[in-house]
Amino acid sequence: MAKERIYIFDTTLRDGAQTSGVDFSVQDKRVIAEALDRLGVDYVEGGWPGANPTDSSFFQTPPKLKRATFTAFGMTKRPGRSADNDPGLSEVVNADVGAVCLVGKTWDFHVDVALGIEQSENVAMIGESVAHTIAKGREALFDAEHFFDGYKANPEFALDCLQSAFDNGARWIVLCDTNGGALPHEITRIIGEVTKRIPGDHLGIHCHNDTGNAIAGSLAAVQAGVRQVQGSLNGLGERCGNADLVALIPILKLKPGFAEKFETGIDDEGLRHLTATSHLLDELLNRAPARQAPFVGASAFAHKGGLHVSAVLKNPETYEHIDPALVGNSRQVLVSNQAGRSNILARLEEVGIDFDPKDRKINRLLDDVKQKEFEGYAYDGAEASFELMARRALGEVPEFFGVDGFRVMVERRHNAKGELITVSEATVKLSVDGRQIMSVAEGNGPVNALDNALRKDIGSFAKYIDDLELVDFKVRILDGGTGAVTRVLIESADGQGRRWFTVGVSPNIVDASFMALVDSITYKLFKDGAEAP
Repeated sequence: MAKERIYIFDTTLRDGAQTSGVDFSVQDKRVIAEALDRLGVDYVEGGWPGANPTDSSFFQTPPKLKRATFTAFGMTKRPGRSADNDPGLSEVVNADVGAVCLVGKTWDFHVDVALGIEQSENVAMIGESVAHTIAKGREALFDAEHFFDGYKANPEFALDCLQSAFDNGARWIVLCDTNGGALPHEITRIIGEVTKRIPGDHLGIHCHNDTGNAIAGSLAAVQAGVRQVQGSLNGLGERCGNADLVALIPILKLKPGFAEKFETGIDDEGLRHLTATSHLLDELLNRAPARQAPFVGASAFAHKGGLHVSAVLKNPETYEHIDPALVGNSRQVLVSNQAGRSNILARLEEVGIDFDPKDRKINRLLDDVKQKEFEGYAYDGAEASFELMARRALGEVPEFFGVDGFRVMVERRHNAKGELITVSEATVKLSVDGRQIMSVAEGNGPVNALDNALRKDIGSFAKYIDDLELVDFKVRILDGGTGAVTRVLIESADGQGRRWFTVGVSPNIVDASFMALVDSITYKLFKDGAEAP
C-alpha cells in the first residue's frame, strides 16, 4: 500500500524568533534556512517582510534553497481595504518567495471585539486575501489563528472561515492552537469534524506547547487526518514554544504507527543531519544544547558503567529505542573509549576526507576530539575547525605560518576633540617563509584589532585573504566565575560565496578569539590551495 505524504513546515525563523532572548541576525537566518534545506523540510518560513528591518533585509536577498519552499508570513487584508490596496499584504505577496502563509481570525470573540467588524466581512476578507495571493503566483496557506478556541465557541463560524480560504484556492488550511491550550483528545475530535468539510490533504496543524502537549497534539492531528505538520527546531517559540520538529521528524519517519503509513520529504541522509542541525541552532543562540533532549541530546543514548553497559554492547536494541546513528547521534558508553567512533567516521565522510577506518590516526583523532570537547570545544557549529583538526591528524594540512606571539592593549582616553573613546591595538608576530613579521593594527575592539593585525602582513599569502571577511562573532561562557572558560565562535566568508565557522576555547576571551581567527585564515588558505613554504 502506498504511503501518504506528510509535509513538514518549519517556522523557526518566524515563530521561533519570538522567543524571549532570541534575536536572529540576517546571517543567522541564512545559515539556519540552509541547514533546514539540507535536512529536507518542505517549507522554510523566513519571517514577515516589512515587519522589521531584519526580515525586510532577509527577504531582499533570499537564501538559495534547493528543496524547501521559501515562505513569507503575513496577515490577511485589513477591514475597509481591498486586497490590491493593502500595503502590508502587498509587501508580503510581492516578496521573492514560493509560498505565502496568511494569518486570519477564526474565533468570533476576536472578530467581534478586536476587529469590531461583522463576522461575514471577516469570512470574505480571508477569501479575498487568499485569492489575491494566488493571483500573484504564490502558493497560499491560511493560518487559522486560535482555531480550536474558535471552534469550541462557535463551530459554524470557525468552519466558515476555513471554507472561505479553501474555496478560494488555499493549498493548506493550518489549524493553529495559538495559546497551546488544546489537548490531544480535543484535537482529534475537532479535526474529525473539520475533515467532513475540508480534505485532510489540505489541512495542517500548528501546536504551541503551553500544556507540554505540542508533540502529542501534532501526532494526534496526523492520525486524525491532517497532512502538514508545523513546528520549530528545538521547540523554539514564544512562551513555552512550538512543537519540536527535532522530535517530531524522527517519530514520523521511524516509529511504528507512523513509519509504515506515512512518508516525509526527509530522506535517510537528511535525518542523519538532525543532531548537527539541532546543535547548530544552539550554537548560533550561544546556549548549551539540552543534554537530555530526545533523539539528539548528548545523554539521549548515554549509558553508565557496570553490567548495564555490557548488556548494551551485546544487545543495544533492547536498551535504545532506535539506532542513534540514524539521527546523527552516537551511543555514549561512559566507560568505553569507542564511544562516538562511528559518528567521527561519518563526519569525515561528510567533509570529503578520504581515510582508512583501520588507520591508527583515526583512533588518535577520536581521542583528540573527545579531549577537546572535554575542554569545552564544540564542533557541531564549527565545521571548518573540525575539518582542519581531522586533516591535521591525517597529515594533510601544511603549516602555512607560525604564530610567535601576540599582544592586545585596550586604552580609554580623550581624543583631540575632548571626546572619551576606547581604542584597541594589537601586535602580532608571525613566522612566514622563514622570516619573522611583526604587524601592529588598531580596530573596533580587541578582536577586530587582532584580525586587522593578522591580515596586515602575511607574506606571500596576502593575495589569498584579500576577500576574507569576518561576518559574525559569538561568545559563550562555559562555566561561571571570574576565571570562566570561554568559547568563541567566528563566522567567516569570502568572495567565492563560501561561509565557514571556526572555534576557539580558553579562559581568556582574547586568546580564544585568536585561536578561531587563526583557524579561519588557515582554512581559507587550505581551501584555496595555497602552497606552504
